[in-house]
Amino acid sequence: MASPIVITSIPTSELVALLTATSFAAGLNVYATLTTLGLLAHAGLLPLPPALLLLSNWYVIAASGVMFVIEFFADKIPAFDLLWNALHTFVRIPIAALLAFGATATLSPWEQLVATVAGGAIALASHGGKTAIRAAVTPSPEPFSNMALSLGEDGLAIFLTWFATQHPYAAITMVGLMLIIIVVLTRWIVRSMRALFQGSRARGGEVS
Repeated sequence: MASPIVITSIPTSELVALLTATSFAAGLNVYATLTTLGLLAHAGLLPLPPALLLLSNWYVIAASGVMFVIEFFADKIPAFDLLWNALHTFVRIPIAALLAFGATATLSPWEQLVATVAGGAIALASHGGKTAIRAAVTPSPEPFSNMALSLGEDGLAIFLTWFATQHPYAAITMVGLMLIIIVVLTRWIVRSMRALFQGSRARGGEVS
């Protein structure tokens, strides 16, 4: 088993890998990410920097856990999940940015700013990809595809957060591949929806 990462003393390259993975995970499910980080800290697998010690507080872990349970059910209701994800644009991305900001408190202000912006951008990419895929799946008459996607996202957020503390380079490679997949899928979904909308307009014009 790999040695746990000491976030305050690891090389910059490993810190970048760790933050990339956790930012991506936060974009999928920020409450699962925060709960996992807190539990990992208590298990001694992730010594946190001073700026993030609050995550290991049991009250914070409990609050994150409760919100994770709420999201677990809310995110599996077709149509409502789109509203839930839209509202969490203002939660997942800022928290991912704050995690990056706190984790890089010992770096120079310029490096900390870059890390903060990058953390928010990566969370935005994973959150946006998740929302786009959900928008494409939600019209399906059966609820199981939504539930399967949501379960997969929950599991991936938890696994990726843990995996990044043990194997940061493998984790950032996974995130890179998933970002490419998200870009490809999002472009395909946008084009498909645009073609569907234009086809509906064309048919409407023929009827009139």
